[in-house]
Amino acid sequence: MANENSGLHSAKRNKKDEFYTQIVDIERELRHYRKQFENKVVYCNCDDPYISAFFEYFAKNFEFFGLKKLITTCYKSQEVDLFSQGDSEVSIKLEYTGGAENSLPSPDDIGVTPLEGDGDFRSQECIEILKEADIVVTNPPFSLFSEYVSQLASFDKKFIIIGNQNSITYKDVFPLIKDNKMWLGYGFKRNMAHFIAPHYEDTASDTDHKEGMIRVSGVVWYTNLDNKKRHEEMILVQHYRGNEAAYPSYDNYNAIEVSRTQNIPLDYDGAMGVPITFLTKYNPEQFEIIGCSYSYGEPVGYHKEGASFDVSINGKQVYKRLFIRNRNPII
Repeated sequence: MANENSGLHSAKRNKKDEFYTQIVDIERELRHYRKQFENKVVYCNCDDPYISAFFEYFAKNFEFFGLKKLITTCYKSQEVDLFSQGDSEVSIKLEYTGGAENSLPSPDDIGVTPLEGDGDFRSQECIEILKEADIVVTNPPFSLFSEYVSQLASFDKKFIIIGNQNSITYKDVFPLIKDNKMWLGYGFKRNMAHFIAPHYEDTASDTDHKEGMIRVSGVVWYTNLDNKKRHEEMILVQHYRGNEAAYPSYDNYNAIEVSRTQNIPLDYDGAMGVPITFLTKYNPEQFEIIGCSYSYGEPVGYHKEGASFDVSINGKQVYKRLFIRNRNPII
């Protein structure tokens, strides 16, 4: 266990696990949840203030959201000289309760406290701060995403966080999705994000291109705050009856293959395997999620006993699938 914890902490310290979210992407997502932030304590527990756009966004929009308090902690701040700490290795806690009149607050406007530990979100010191929070909003380390989500769930916290869509099938994440305790937000444009990542080679190639930016595909917002998007009904136009050949059965799952979300048939009442990107269209009143094909060593799915957990059709492996059922098929 000691070695495992050491490895996890090493991953957290790894600079290549740090991606700074653009404020335009934060604004595009969070505008949908304004009323749910009123009189709430917001905690950004993986955010270096004055580098983090999350801190900037909430500080500038403190009154707009009607926040009660904004708290940020970071893992050994890289900009602590702004707060006259004089040690680039110190970790800090910031508390802000408004008053800067929609501008980025100065050090005089906020409470700055050095942390006793390193600022790791798993430390007892940061857990005590987490207990005070109502909503957690941040871009956590992708390498620790499963552990991060498990912590939020264990303390029953509301959250809006960024992660890779492949995390959907993680063994600590999928049960929350299946039980409607976690879902997707509105998302990034074209299902990709442009992060500021100065330690990476400049690889972004879109109109948002600028120095020190990296483009990452398959990035989504995860949340347990309700939104209108998850209640929009998907219009189904495809038929299973008379078109059965287009929907083959799996070798090892009691379900039919639906290779594209838009091909979900309107007249099938059994289990269907769909791409994980289906979750962007998921409406819990329209569909039931009943399993997934594989979850990093622990099966969670609609599985045939004794068979391999990898999805296959005629012996050919298919990429990971969610298994769903239409709640209201037209039969």
